[in-house]
Formats: sequence, structure tokens, C-alpha cells
Amino acid sequence: MATREEARLAKARARILEEAIANTAFDGFTQRAIDDAAKTLKIPPDLAALAFQGGPKELLRTWSARLDDEVHDALSSADLAGLKIRERVTKGVRLRIEKMAPQKIAARRAAAFLSLPLNAPLGIELGLRTADAIWRGIGDASADFNYYTKRALLSGVYTSTLFYWFGDDSEDSAATWTFLDRRIENVMSIEKAKAGLQDFAARLPDPFKILGSLRYPSRGG
Repeated sequence: MATREEARLAKARARILEEAIANTAFDGFTQRAIDDAAKTLKIPPDLAALAFQGGPKELLRTWSARLDDEVHDALSSADLAGLKIRERVTKGVRLRIEKMAPQKIAARRAAAFLSLPLNAPLGIELGLRTADAIWRGIGDASADFNYYTKRALLSGVYTSTLFYWFGDDSEDSAATWTFLDRRIENVMSIEKAKAGLQDFAARLPDPFKILGSLRYPSRGG
């Protein structure tokens, strides 16, 4: 159970997050966006500093995590039984991007922030977390090597679609969703190819048995 101080900190973080994300449209993901938000909300500087000890990176991480949670919960509660895997994944990526539509300028600012070399690791981290939230939301329970390949591939799809969306001025972002469909189709083609190779490899004779049956002739033979 959270203590009173923890609850106070969580409340301050949530309030600052909302205000600071609005500020990023003008200030970008900077410490100023956080400080000005706290000042507007009359939150003490020391409490604001505790709420976002990691500065702008923590602000972006918190925002992204909140969006991921919302998408995961929406997918988990949706009736997806009649949808194919590709349709479920497409729905997840589209929902994640639509969640940012009201803060599209902030999303662009976030992408610019993550494009800086020092922030590249954070960009990878957030992309994989978003992909994981979508896969878990649609019911994926893989725990083998596919767990990593699925998330890496989907992270690439999400990121490329996001950047396409930034420059899309079509009605209801129709061009973006067409682009997303093509990217998902590409990924599914890769998965089919992998499955085919695995099936082919499974039908091959065991190389260790073959090599083990060979005997080199003796020097005197």
C-alpha cells in the first residue's frame, strides 16, 4: 500500500506530465517544460524534481509508458476473437498512434529528442516496450526466441509508421493506415519465410548422425 508521501508524489507526477507534454510543443523535451509546468500548477520545485528525477528523459519515458498502458488495456478488453493476428497487430499499432493524435506536435518533438545520438538507447527501449504492450495486449504469450523477434519486428513497423504519420495530411490519416498495412504484410511475409525454413530444416537428416557414421581410412589402409 502506497504511503501518503508516495501518493503525493504520484499525483504530482501525473499533473506535471499533462502540463509538461503541452509545453513540449513550444519548449521541446527540456527541463524548462517540466519546470514551467510545475510553476503553472504551483507545485513546489523540490517535489517536481523528485517526480522527474531523470529530467526530460524521464518525462518522455513516463508519457510513453502511460500510452502503452492505455493501449494494452484497450486491446486486452476488446473482442479480438474474430481477427487474424495481422489484424490484431494492425489494430494495436493504429490505436497507439491515434492515442497521440491530440498531441501530434509533442510526438514530433519526442521523435526529434530521440533522434539525438545520446538518446538513441532510450528510443530503442521505448520502441520495444510499445511493441511488447501491443503483443501482450492481443494475447501473445511467447517466451522463446520468438518473443524477441516479434517485438523487434513490430518496433520497426511502429517506428516507420509513426514517422510516416508525422508527414501525413490525408483525411483521417488514411495514407498512414495504408502504409501500415503494407508494413504489416512485409513482416508477415518474413514470418512465413522463417516458418518455411524451419519446416525445411526439420526434414533434413541429422548432420551429426551423418558425420558420425563416416570413418577416415587408416594410414595403412
